[in-house]
Amino acid sequence: MNVVVVPGDEGGGTLRPEGSPAAAVADLAAAARELEAGPGGPPRWVWADTREAYPALLARGVRLSRCHDLALTEGLLLAHGGRHGESRSARAAHARLHGLPVPEEHHAPEARQATLFDEEVPPLGAEQAAEVHADQLRRIEAVPDPHRFRLLVAAESAGALIAAEMGHDGMPWQRAEHDALLAEMLGPRPVHGMRPAKLQVLADQVAAVFGTAFNPDSSQQIVRAFKSAGLTISSSRAHELRRLDHPGVAPLLAYKELARFHSFHGWAWADQWVRDDRFRPEFVVAGVVTGRWATSGGGALQIHKAMRRAVVADEGWTLVVADAAQLEPRVLAAMAGDGGLARAAGQIDLYQALAQAFGGERDHAKIAMLSAMYGGTSGDAPKLLAVMRQRFPDAYRFVEDAARAGEEGRLVRSWLGRTCPPPSARWRELVSGPEGGRAARDRGRFTRNFVVQATAAEWALVLMAVLRGLLPDPARLVFFQHDEVMVHCPAELAGQVVTAVGRAAEEATRLLFGPTPVRFPMETATVRCYADAK
Repeated sequence: MNVVVVPGDEGGGTLRPEGSPAAAVADLAAAARELEAGPGGPPRWVWADTREAYPALLARGVRLSRCHDLALTEGLLLAHGGRHGESRSARAAHARLHGLPVPEEHHAPEARQATLFDEEVPPLGAEQAAEVHADQLRRIEAVPDPHRFRLLVAAESAGALIAAEMGHDGMPWQRAEHDALLAEMLGPRPVHGMRPAKLQVLADQVAAVFGTAFNPDSSQQIVRAFKSAGLTISSSRAHELRRLDHPGVAPLLAYKELARFHSFHGWAWADQWVRDDRFRPEFVVAGVVTGRWATSGGGALQIHKAMRRAVVADEGWTLVVADAAQLEPRVLAAMAGDGGLARAAGQIDLYQALAQAFGGERDHAKIAMLSAMYGGTSGDAPKLLAVMRQRFPDAYRFVEDAARAGEEGRLVRSWLGRTCPPPSARWRELVSGPEGGRAARDRGRFTRNFVVQATAAEWALVLMAVLRGLLPDPARLVFFQHDEVMVHCPAELAGQVVTAVGRAAEEATRLLFGPTPVRFPMETATVRCYADAK
């Protein structure tokens, strides 16, 4: 059963069960809890945006089994129709449905500051949301492969629940260990506005080399300093500095690396994002066009490797860290239906299984696969790609077809139907000019990888959705990064969690690809500290 839910003020809201009129409830959390435990099984909750609706329920201790996120689904449907980038909000979808002016897109509640002259936009009502939902279901059935697209919508919506839950539960984080690491790398915590001691030492070293005081955080001052020393650079980027033979380069590069660490994971970062011994980032489902996640705060997908020392399970608990081995080439093997590649992908180490085709060299097999998926042409890539074309023709043809579609300005889709953005007007201008060949090849490289990376993202998303339903309570998913998941659980449940991870990988593979010889092994580690997992 589908139940449209519209949260209201002071814990209330409106519910509209499928086939029934909308009804106001004074306690939305209590009503949701009762429906989740109903005799007919949990409903599918339909709402405008999970990010806005679910956190309040989580705060009341309510976890929902499944949902249909109207905004995420609208984005998928718009992109499928070549309308990537149009407003995907439920209110925009309702306006399009009725031929009304489409309201401006606001990607997050805080993205727009109210002003004196702003018009108050009323929330979407339950009946309006039900209209949008019904229209989306009709449009899903009209796509070329509705079965796959339904799975994509379900996985994307499940991802929205998981993202909200991970932000609510948080990753276990020992602030004392974090502070000790910062002191080790940067020195004691400085007074506000001052540099940490080790950064200041490096800044002084750079200034001494040039014989003048300047701000090493200023790109303009760095460029001028080297120019005064007779060395011309266009920016202060590390790759440009490394080309120079000058005594100021080494301390300056060391300064830049530490300054970046201080900015991204320093004391101010922890003050903002670590609360109650939990790191609580804001994950953004499908924040990247390929369907990969992003963050709108906290930088969870760019955690410095050193910071893993601070990720420590609670007393009596443990972390189960699992990542999919060689995910993208396995996805290519399953999509292309290439018998030879699929047989190799049935092994734990795919590249080693492929090595015989490349003179026994595992590294050559890896270069060939990555070059095929990413469009690499440098070094040994052309020679190795010729081998791949001969030995694994179906896989090679699959990515070549995607690249050709991109070069011709056509759309490509993932296995479940996520669609790449259409070429821009600027791109169309470029391809008709003297640089047209280069512009076409650049887009071809993007579409070549899109079909693989987007499908890999779908496999990982389905894995998480399945795993969420298999985890024994109170185990919780607390982290996700591309092809890696982390579960925080009582130590005595670790074995059950590891088994659940394996089952989820098998089920994700079956749901996406059906019967296939391709294996998607999960490398798991049960550790107290994240740093011990690698």
